[in-house]
Amino acid sequence: MTLGKVVGTVWATRKDEQLIGMKLQIVQQVDLDLTLKDSFVVAVDSVGAGVGEIVLYATGSSARQTELTRNKPVDAVITAIVDKLDVPGTPALTEAVEA
Repeated sequence: MTLGKVVGTVWATRKDEQLIGMKLQIVQQVDLDLTLKDSFVVAVDSVGAGVGEIVLYATGSSARQTELTRNKPVDAVITAIVDKLDVPGTPALTEAVEA
């Protein structure tokens, strides 16, 4: 799994029937200090994440292991919303995640 921040939503009215009803989020990868990296993915949201939240996401075949995405044409899925990061030597992560 990878840490990321939800930075936007993808709206696609016309899509594969297997994706109907799935929320698609743009997730930008972050470092441990929550600095945004250049890479991003479009991920199916399986946990109800919103823009601005720090999340964990899985890619590749692991993305097709949730109840929502099983056997679907999905390459990335948001699997958790992060409440807190406890990383020694990085003091302000709880406040940054909650902001």
